[in-house]
Amino acid sequence: MLLNKAKFLLLFLSLLPVFISAQDSVRSDTMFIKRRVLVEDDPVVSMLDSLASLKIFEDTEFPNASQYQNWNTYSDNDVPVFPDSVYRERIALMNDQSPFEFVYNGEVKKFIEMYSVRKRKLTARILGLAQIYFPLFEEQLDKYNMPLELKYLAVIESALNPTANSPAGAKGLWQFMYGTGKGYGLKVSSYVDDRFDPYKATKAACEHLSDLYDIYGNWSLALAAYNSGAGNVNKAIRRSGGMKNFWALKKYLPRETASYVPAFIAASYVLTYANEHKIYPVDPGILYYEVDTVTIRHPLAFDQISEMLNIPMEEIEFLNPSFKHWFIPATPETPYKLRLRKKYIGNFINNETALYAYETKGGKTQDSLQRMLYSTYRDTELYTVKSGETMASVAKKFHMTIADLKSLNGLRKNTVKPNKKILVYSKSAKEKGGDKNLASKGDKNLTSTYVPSPAPRDTSVKGAASSTHNAAASEKTEPKSNTTASHGSSTTHVVSAGENLSFIANKYHCTPAELLKWNNLTSETILVGQKLKVVPNASSSNESGKKEPVQKAGKPSAAASQKFTTYIIQSGDNLWDIAEKHDVTVSQLKSANNLKTSTRLVPGQKIKIPK
Repeated sequence: MLLNKAKFLLLFLSLLPVFISAQDSVRSDTMFIKRRVLVEDDPVVSMLDSLASLKIFEDTEFPNASQYQNWNTYSDNDVPVFPDSVYRERIALMNDQSPFEFVYNGEVKKFIEMYSVRKRKLTARILGLAQIYFPLFEEQLDKYNMPLELKYLAVIESALNPTANSPAGAKGLWQFMYGTGKGYGLKVSSYVDDRFDPYKATKAACEHLSDLYDIYGNWSLALAAYNSGAGNVNKAIRRSGGMKNFWALKKYLPRETASYVPAFIAASYVLTYANEHKIYPVDPGILYYEVDTVTIRHPLAFDQISEMLNIPMEEIEFLNPSFKHWFIPATPETPYKLRLRKKYIGNFINNETALYAYETKGGKTQDSLQRMLYSTYRDTELYTVKSGETMASVAKKFHMTIADLKSLNGLRKNTVKPNKKILVYSKSAKEKGGDKNLASKGDKNLTSTYVPSPAPRDTSVKGAASSTHNAAASEKTEPKSNTTASHGSSTTHVVSAGENLSFIANKYHCTPAELLKWNNLTSETILVGQKLKVVPNASSSNESGKKEPVQKAGKPSAAASQKFTTYIIQSGDNLWDIAEKHDVTVSQLKSANNLKTSTRLVPGQKIKIPK
């Protein structure tokens, strides 16, 4: 018995290392499997998948291919796949007809299969959206004398989704980051983000790509720099020993950028040969030539337009993605363009006056929209998070909420790392440019904190709607030199909740001082329900009835007296990087130094930086 136990113990001890090794192997394999699961999603695929939830396609199904041209050799379920020789031949033909370096290899094939096989239904949606955006892209590219093939770049960037938003904070069809967009004149505020504006963003993309091509003289490297920044491409060039060929630099570039040019070639190929791959565009219901614009000069909500003109809300949102919260913060001094289908333009023009005064089912009126605009509008700026700061402390510092910060920067977590650059609101409503009295310090009803939702329904402003409209309509009449009410031109305004003298003065295009004078008031304190006499257009002249003096020709302009600092061009510098570094725009740099888009910067060259 003891002998058997001893044998069993020896056998157990001899097998123990094997058992432990097997457990370690299983544990190692398990850890390897876990690590493999955490592979990041390809940004090109991610943008393509975003089309699945685009509302404009909700009522559209993938078409039956049998009804379209030259597909009789295929059954409905066939998905054409071609040998490498065919892909190589077609791409070689594209290369002969383009300034781009179109090549075929395994990387390009991988993306061809994605667009033409695995994601072919989403590619059909891209073809549908191309009917809206490609004419716009081609028009601007031709204006800048740039290759029309660059239109396919937006396919890689956003899959032609006008509301595309990357985890890194890039936005719109051309996926501009805040700093880069600002350098090319794209503004961001609490109500408007120009990066989502198809027209403004396309113009900025043309300027940016033109600047990058001027640096490298090579479109493949210009595309790589568009994706990852000129700094990363310059580093790759230095690490490669000075080579300026994308395929030679590929291993030195970030992983996403290394796949960027192959994806561009594949998308260009598939959209060019879509018919051969039996992919037909899904009609989004809107074409580029069906769209026109109208100018908006007063605050207007999307639901006012939708309810009164009977236009689908989804269509207004789709054509006007730059307006946050479905609200146009227009004023006579800062008008905006609204895009609608041409069939609605006539109704808009014929009903424009009534449209501004229309009260929605939710209680929005012109007065409530104006109050919301003047109390909540804020511009934005970049802020570098300091060591020790938290999301909450940064939000408090700029009079924001954590939700504001997360929404503005596309963040998901409530944490932020030191030295990270994030977007914040730069000015409160009380400090914004223009009339500094828009939000009086003594009026607690107007707050500088950003409020994304419209003001609550207030039935007390209904009585003032007609006088507001008359004041707006009177802008077209000749201004009178008389500033008193003795000529019978005065009107009466009933003070509503949340209003102060500054708000009322702005509404009637006069000053708070004139309201005080016309009503014999000794202080700016007013009460709800109080009646105020207003003389429209009186502020177009000064108190003596004389016109304001015109500035003499000999007096230096603001531009002439502007101060500058000097910057010496370093190797690898470009206008975009210099503008971002000194917090100015590329346009300001060009204007201050009389530079053109085609001007090349030379190391050692001195340029002026506006202060």
